[in-house]
Amino acid sequence: MTMPLAALLEALAAELSPGAVVSGADIGTRHHSDWTRQAACAPVAVLRPRTTAEVSLVLGRCHAASQPVVVQGGLTGLAGGATPRPGEIALSLERLSGVEEVDPSGGTMRVLAGTPLAVVQDTAEQHGLQFPLDLGARGSCSIGGNIATNAGGNRVIRYGMTRALVLGLEAVLADGTIVSSLNTMLKNNAGYDLKQLFVGTEGTLGVVTRAVLRLYPLPGERLTAFVATDSFEALVKLLAAARTTLGGQLSSFEVMWSDYYEYALEQLTVTTRPFAERHPHYALLEVEALDPAHDTERLGDFLGRLIEDGLAADAVLARSLDDAARLWRVRDAAGELIPRLPNPVAYDISLPLAAMPEYVARITAEGASLLRGRPAFVFGHLGDGNLHVISSLHSYADLAAYDGIVYGALAGIGSVSAEHGIGVLKRKWLGLSRQPEEIALMRSLKAALDPRGILNPGRVI
Repeated sequence: MTMPLAALLEALAAELSPGAVVSGADIGTRHHSDWTRQAACAPVAVLRPRTTAEVSLVLGRCHAASQPVVVQGGLTGLAGGATPRPGEIALSLERLSGVEEVDPSGGTMRVLAGTPLAVVQDTAEQHGLQFPLDLGARGSCSIGGNIATNAGGNRVIRYGMTRALVLGLEAVLADGTIVSSLNTMLKNNAGYDLKQLFVGTEGTLGVVTRAVLRLYPLPGERLTAFVATDSFEALVKLLAAARTTLGGQLSSFEVMWSDYYEYALEQLTVTTRPFAERHPHYALLEVEALDPAHDTERLGDFLGRLIEDGLAADAVLARSLDDAARLWRVRDAAGELIPRLPNPVAYDISLPLAAMPEYVARITAEGASLLRGRPAFVFGHLGDGNLHVISSLHSYADLAAYDGIVYGALAGIGSVSAEHGIGVLKRKWLGLSRQPEEIALMRSLKAALDPRGILNPGRVI
């Protein structure tokens, strides 16, 4: 017989550290949804464990009581995965935070899952190293959430997704079992790579509590260039030229369509523009300099050749950290710009470069009748085929139809989720990107590791 909710919470309050159980009016609205603010719902309680042992205790008790749990990190997701559904307890990892160990010689760091990404980055830099995962929500998102969603960010072209930066994990299964595989070695083929069960599976198979992260040498300097192009074809050729000329030093290649760029400048009240004229597309390049003086000259020469060859209409090279910050400010501002739009919706998709112009043209044309003059902004990480689309609906009653346009145009050519996961909001569209046999295997894994379906139920599958 399952334990009533009140009795379950009372038992957990007695067994967990002080302040770990929050209920009733004490639950802040912050725990009602992720960044989308869609379908916001108050959890029946918020549990805030301080240790892996406490996470194990929580899940063991909830498993025995068949009590559904939604796992929450920094709540910066855009797929509804951390938004509670009616009757769910929120398991917040915000107090499970801190860097436990840094090994500069081995290039590794062990951290707790609730640690903000910015803390991980800053700690690595204090040791002359870098953790290269980077995204606009770095100050709010947690490393556990980054792992659970296999976050991408700005430097995937050089360092890969989060998956490539995780060497070992500790996770707690739905029944409270602790699986500790805190591997620190680059090579370890001793049996199944169990950490992959928890990277990118959005907390549906287990809750990540610790991670061993891979660190890289800190570059001598990061150089930033901003380039304007008059066609998408030129943008693609520019990317190819950058990869050939700059090689492994190219760490970011971000693109912005003109409408997004102009809106961002307006909202951020930017008065100093890099270019006097407006152009259809803009690219933001980051280069990791080995020899800052030499590489700055090399990058400047490269930009000059782009203009001579007609691949760039104009280009500027940041001459200071402040210059670079101003250029990146526009790209990083997407998260703060979304809430300024009425009835905003955000999409995160991937597809081959060659298919992008036709795709953008198609969703623009098909979405015009729903948007009726409202914008559809496009930007993203062109170096890894990832685009973001932000639109403003007249009413959320149009959401299903607009989803059908944005996701439907991807059928057979791309993915409905490049880096933010499936969560709840994209679940019905998963079949556009994955085969029935793949989804069936996902269900088998879920049933094996969470037979009572208490972990993030209704997400992904």
